[in-house]
Parts: sequence; structure tokens; C-alpha cells
Amino acid sequence: MAAPPRASRPSPIATTVRWVPDATTPLFLVAAGIVAGVVGTAGGITSLVAYPALLAVGIPPLAANVTNSVALIGSGLSSALRAGPDVIGHGRTIRAWLPASVALSLAGAALLVVTPGEVFDRIVPFLVAAGSLVLLLQPAITRWQTARGHALSRPVVGAAGAGVAVYNGYFGAGSGILLIALLLLTTEPVLHRANALKNVILVAADILPALLFAVLGAVVWHAAIALGIGAVIGGLIGPSVARRVPAGVLRVLIACCGFGLAVYLFVTA
Repeated sequence: MAAPPRASRPSPIATTVRWVPDATTPLFLVAAGIVAGVVGTAGGITSLVAYPALLAVGIPPLAANVTNSVALIGSGLSSALRAGPDVIGHGRTIRAWLPASVALSLAGAALLVVTPGEVFDRIVPFLVAAGSLVLLLQPAITRWQTARGHALSRPVVGAAGAGVAVYNGYFGAGSGILLIALLLLTTEPVLHRANALKNVILVAADILPALLFAVLGAVVWHAAIALGIGAVIGGLIGPSVARRVPAGVLRVLIACCGFGLAVYLFVTA
């Protein structure tokens, strides 16, 4: 599960938001959560749907970012529970990735809380676009690696994985695409299985940052609950969608989501 874009700020999060929804808002957020859960767990970017939905109902950007981080844990948990058939035989991979991913994602979240991020925010669109491009080119890159018997070295894989984990905790949006691209190049060449591995790894990595934001941040709980209920439903549906959509189509759809988010982040940086 990918996390939402979070606003830059020079000091720790510590605000209270007064937000009074109308009668239809919870239904709208549940529906948005379902769509976001399907998109995210099928390999796309959950925040591309959920974050704008929170803004649309009148929640300020900072509060929307933090609320989204907490609400979308549900879609990650439900998709991870559905990932069983696709991660069979990858227990060793998951055990190898989880400790560093969890620790470094928490470190990234802590970094976000205590430091400004204006420079990093300007780099993020290019990171998301790069991940999307790698995803599109992955079949050709894999063929090139196979033809030359050349695989990524362990230090390169470790450095790339560490970077994705810190990025996931600090910013989050598009981290799923970056992780899928890395898994495809190193561990699992089948897209829907790499996506399932991503779901398991990221939900574990997202829990501690979400708890940190829940304790320190301005979480709008009514919105988080409504969005989270929808996200759980969408997370249960998403893996089935990923298994049924042809890999080539899924690859293009995910990459297009990534490029779209990169443009949005660049314009709003």
C-alpha cells in the first residue's frame, strides 16, 4: 500500500482541525475509499484517489495528508491478507525485506515530522516518474539482464530498497510503484506477484508511520473512518482485479497513474 503526499513544514505536526461534514460526505468517502483500495492494491497509487477526495470535502491539505496515512492502512491490511496465493514461496524474500523496510519507513516518517521538506518535495515528482518509467521498461531491462547474465548487485539492491523505504515513510505517494519496479528487477518477474509482495511489505512498513501521525498529527477521525471502511473493501477486491487484468495492460495502467501523479506533484510542489 502506497501512503499519500504529505505537506512540507518546518515544525512537528501538532494542530487540531474543526471539520463538520454534511449528510452525504461519509458515503462519498466510503465510495472514494473503495476505488482507492482497488486502485492501490491492484498496483496503482491509492493517494491518487483518496487524497483529492479528502480535499474535495473541505479538509485542509496537511490534515488530509495525515488522515489519509491513517485511513489507508485498512486497504493495505486487507490486500495483504488476500496476497497468500501470490506470495507462496517468497517467505524468505519477505523476511529479508521487512525489517529494513519497517525501520527505515519509520525513520522517514520521523524525518518528515521534525524537518522541512521543500527541496525533497521538488525531487519527488521525478522519483515517481522514474519509477513509472522503469516499470514500463522492465520487460526490456529483464531481457537485457538475461542476455548478458548481468543482475543488479546486492549493494545496489540494498541501497535502492533503503531509499524506497525512507521515501515511503517521508512522502509515500508512488512508493508502491518504486517498490514494484525494484522487485520486478530483482526478485519476482511476474507483475501481479510482485504487486502482491509489494502489498505485504508496504503494509508492514506503513503501520508505525501511521501510528506516529495518529499520535502527533491532526487526524480527522470521522473522515479517516469512512475512508478506511471503503479502503478495506477495495483492498479485498483489488488483488482479484490484479490477477485478472493482463500484465501488459496492468503495467501501462499503473505507469500512467504514476506519470499522472508525477505531473500533479510537479505542478503543486
